[in-house]
Amino acid sequence: MTTAAAGGADEALPADRQPSGGTSVPAPRKGGPAPSGSPGARGRRSVTGTRRVIAALFLLPALVLLGALVVYPIVYSVYRSFFDQAGTGFAGIDNYKALFTDDTIRTAVKNNAIWVVFAPTVATALGLIFAVLTERIRWGTAFKLVVFMPMAISMLAAGIIFRLVYDQAPERGVANAVWVGVHDTFAQSAGFPKAHPLPVHPLKAAGGGAFVTKTPVRAGQPVHLPLVGVLPAKMPGDAKPARAPGPASGGEITGTAWLDFTQGGGGRPNVIDARELGLKGIKVEAVKDGKVVASATAGADGTFTLPASADGAGLRLPASNFKEPYNGVEWLGPTLVTPGIIGSYVWMWAGFAMVLIAAGLAGLPRELLEAARVDGANEWQVFRRITVPMLAPVLAVVLVTLMINVLKVFDLVFIIAPGSSQDDANVLALQLYRSSFGTDADLGVGSAIAVLLLLLVIPVMLFNIRRIRKEGRR
Repeated sequence: MTTAAAGGADEALPADRQPSGGTSVPAPRKGGPAPSGSPGARGRRSVTGTRRVIAALFLLPALVLLGALVVYPIVYSVYRSFFDQAGTGFAGIDNYKALFTDDTIRTAVKNNAIWVVFAPTVATALGLIFAVLTERIRWGTAFKLVVFMPMAISMLAAGIIFRLVYDQAPERGVANAVWVGVHDTFAQSAGFPKAHPLPVHPLKAAGGGAFVTKTPVRAGQPVHLPLVGVLPAKMPGDAKPARAPGPASGGEITGTAWLDFTQGGGGRPNVIDARELGLKGIKVEAVKDGKVVASATAGADGTFTLPASADGAGLRLPASNFKEPYNGVEWLGPTLVTPGIIGSYVWMWAGFAMVLIAAGLAGLPRELLEAARVDGANEWQVFRRITVPMLAPVLAVVLVTLMINVLKVFDLVFIIAPGSSQDDANVLALQLYRSSFGTDADLGVGSAIAVLLLLLVIPVMLFNIRRIRKEGRR
């Protein structure tokens, strides 16, 4: 007690009145730094309890890799963008001027703008719809798995798949097969594009691709309309062997239109042979004084019947019978190649958006949704006024992530767009590749494109960082 009290009394005395034999060290000021020679300064620790020197040693490999793989390429790309193609002469800003004067690069910039606006928006919207709807169906998890499955394949594989999907030939391209099927449901497609008569046939050219009989037809006299030039494989699948028309009654005109060709040889012209097929669906018109007075369509066996008003008329096979069949849409042509490739991107990334949005949807307070329903809000009002606003942070994450992703899209455009349309589908990442590699590579322009891509990505990244910090302060 006496010693402690004495020690306490000594500490209470001013410094100039401390006992001369004392060995105590002056205490540091409250809130001030420790003296440089103190043990606390030598072993200062971070908030996590790790010494700063040790932390710096652990971070050094990562910093070296970051500098070698990120910082150095960026700095060198900026430096190289101010030199000419050979890299020996200073070009100033000429490479950057080329970005806005070269037609090919301007097309790439325009297409990138289209990608940034539409691809993330459509993918996010579909992801939101899928996430909301899968909460209400029994097999929601299985549906999510199917929608997310395209994310498991590479961009290269997806490009090959959609190159086949968009194939112009309906027998190979799924998109055109569906489109042609819908078209043919509402509009009859011509089936005999290269059909024509032989000189010995009773038909002659009538102009505009039509054919007409050489002489007028008469009631009671069967009419023969033979044609050639149709491949047997292109004949209608339900076409039947041609046969002579039945007896006419009441002044009607009857006849047969058929393919006057026998596989394997044989047969006689202008004569219906047993193995020759009828031209099912071909249209026949009776024309008098330049006006159509009657028309008929041949059946599966090629036979047709015209009313008595056709007596004395010339029979015409109109040009509509011989037009090229509807072959669908040129998905990979100059007009639709960019929307088509964006469709393949949405197919891949809508599942990614759906999974993230579904995770955010699972965290929404259900009592708010139920309270809105109790207050009389319908499902659309609940979705628009409560669900979407509360999912805004998640939607922003998905949208910004996809925007950064589409700025560097390369694989899909390179694989899907054919050579004839690649300039029309060009994007900055593809143009960067084309400018930087090959026999006529211009690394100056390629580096300028790389710097432009970096400048386009930076605002999106800054927006994302600000949003993350704002969320962290809440």
